Amino acid sequence: MRKLTISSLGAAFALAGLAGTAAASSHREAPSTVNDPCIDNTDVYAWVKPGTRDKLYLMAGYNGLHEPGQGNQQTKLCDNVLYEFHITRGAGMLTDAVTYQIQFKTTAPPRVTPSATLPVGGGAELLVQIGGFKQTYTVTKVENGMSTVIGTDLPVAPPNVGPNTDKIAYMLPTGRAYDDAFAATFIKDLGTSGSEGRAFVGERDDPFYLDEKGIFDILNLKPKGTSKDVFAGFNLNVIALEIPTTKVSGTGMMPAHQGTPGDDTMIGVWASASRRKHTILRGDGRDTAYGPWVQVGREGHPLVNAGLIGVQDQDKFLRTTPLTDVANFAAYFLNPVLVRDLDTLGTYAALGVPAATVTTLKSNRVDILKTINLDDIPTAGAHHVPIEAGKTGDVLRVDLAINSGYPNGRPLAGGCGGTTPCNKEQADVSDVLITVICSGGALPLGDGVDYNDKNMLAEFPFAPLPWQGLTEGHGKTTP
Repeated sequence: MRKLTISSLGAAFALAGLAGTAAASSHREAPSTVNDPCIDNTDVYAWVKPGTRDKLYLMAGYNGLHEPGQGNQQTKLCDNVLYEFHITRGAGMLTDAVTYQIQFKTTAPPRVTPSATLPVGGGAELLVQIGGFKQTYTVTKVENGMSTVIGTDLPVAPPNVGPNTDKIAYMLPTGRAYDDAFAATFIKDLGTSGSEGRAFVGERDDPFYLDEKGIFDILNLKPKGTSKDVFAGFNLNVIALEIPTTKVSGTGMMPAHQGTPGDDTMIGVWASASRRKHTILRGDGRDTAYGPWVQVGREGHPLVNAGLIGVQDQDKFLRTTPLTDVANFAAYFLNPVLVRDLDTLGTYAALGVPAATVTTLKSNRVDILKTINLDDIPTAGAHHVPIEAGKTGDVLRVDLAINSGYPNGRPLAGGCGGTTPCNKEQADVSDVLITVICSGGALPLGDGVDYNDKNMLAEFPFAPLPWQGLTEGHGKTTP
């Protein structure tokens, strides 16, 4: 197990020093998400615009590990799923202060009878992109018990199938490719003249990077240069919102003490997916769903369900809310399974970690909960959330008064435009949580994969263009 590498960060560092780093991911992390890609939330990002902090960015990825060149099998977000961003306020109970609901509608074209003179386009075409199927979405804001529709029939950005299909389906002019300018036409205003922000939904490159093969062999990790980014070349669907900070602050204004962190300027962010309680399957394919919404997926911090919650409770975790995390799952946070597994495999002994230290890492890991709560992060006394039922749970905390840096939010574009290259998050995402869980922050650990296969954008929606189906993605040339 000496393959478990120590990163070049070198010396030990304290948990408070994690501000300015990022976290890991949750692709197909539970039995139910493996069989229901539409509710499989791979990552949640939330951060304020650096410097001005006048914008809050929210992004959630779904349907990960999608091969670009699959024609009619291109994934999309589901019409019968309710997608939501939940926002809590302060250090109190984790109840929703503001919720953004996103629902989809797919419109099929009228049926036509195929004939030799049938023009290009219409329901008889082989590809859904050309055949006239259109997907739109509606955004509803819920605050103080009031629901307000702030975006109606907004178009979803289509997949990048290939030059022939893209030209006919999207009416691109000669010489024009599926590029950033084309994709940007699907960024749409929310509210009157954009008063509630902007939205983008569509297929993009998966910006997450990880040697997943090594991770799931219980951290059998390889050095840089021999590890493999499993997510390279894959696409996913993203829901991205750009919201004025004043719309979620609770006061209608920017935080008064700009630059100074505090509990009163802290929000919590998590995303969920819900399905109707009942579904009727029909012979013509037009199934009907009815009844109340039932939550079937959620995510706040990355790697919580995949790296902390035991498989026996992973589906339960997806169907409950952060309000009940202490009551339901405290034992998993306080007694990490990964630590016990690595001890059994002899990993700590191979690294020379004293037995007494390993014993400390196995139980009463309040440090993990304090990190999630931003307790004393980024400085001593900056935040304090009681570790008790209803106040501690899997929400991504973001302080609106200071620039974001994990665990204070999770910026997707933290490196672009700064000292970190644009193909990296703010810091290596998987390494940080492996380090926190397995060593309490004292021994830096890494998976050997530290950059994405595409550059992040420097502006909204930040996630890179989707890989093209014809020439990119996966697969090998047959000799």
